[in-house]
Amino acid sequence: MPKMKTNSSAKKRFVLTGTGKIKRKHAYKRHILTKKTTKQKRNLTHSGIIAAVDVKEIRLLLHF
Repeated sequence: MPKMKTNSSAKKRFVLTGTGKIKRKHAYKRHILTKKTTKQKRNLTHSGIIAAVDVKEIRLLLHF
């Protein structure tokens, strides 16, 4: 049986932390930034943790 392939889009978007949580970046920080407030852009800079309901699905994509 062939090896399972990791989902390419998921491996670019998510990182596994040392404690086993899955880290992600915020959306809406790529372009059209002039109309967004400085506070909004600053808050989008920080990385987030995947919600508990989505962890199972993402682990399947990444084979963690």
